[in-house]
Amino acid sequence: MSNFHEIKPQNMKNNAFEMISKDWMLITAKSGDSCNTMTASWGALGFMWGKNVAFIGIRPQRYTKEFVDASTTLSLSFFGSEYKEDLNYLGTVSGRDEDKIGKCHLTLNNHGDAPYFEEAHTVLICKKLFRQPLNPDSFIETDLLDRWYPNKDYHDLYVIEIEKVLVKDAA
Repeated sequence: MSNFHEIKPQNMKNNAFEMISKDWMLITAKSGDSCNTMTASWGALGFMWGKNVAFIGIRPQRYTKEFVDASTTLSLSFFGSEYKEDLNYLGTVSGRDEDKIGKCHLTLNNHGDAPYFEEAHTVLICKKLFRQPLNPDSFIETDLLDRWYPNKDYHDLYVIEIEKVLVKDAA
């Protein structure tokens, strides 16, 4: 972790909308000695229950969900555009089928029990606070259901506390 230093969440310089929707992130968690990651482009950063938090959604069929559910901590890793090909690969191949982390060009490391990637420019070390499946009856704008959930595979919504923000040291 010598390539990173910790900052307060309110001192993050990057735009969260760009980081999540345009640049994407890796959600990474461990279960025992195994680790898995997935690419995500939906989520949010904010403040809830007196804590700095992130909101992430994971569909039930995603292999990474098993790791997130089994762990207390996880990371959100954000990268520059030069890693887009790796993030695309990690978002389309399942860790059930192959060692996708071993086949990409990223270096796995750990901060306590939370795995993260050394090549990230920003890493959020997080602790799970809340999980709830999205309920189709709760949608006010119901056209979202047909557009985003034609297979009825509704995300589980997680609220996770941001315990640490690690940013890459200047070269």
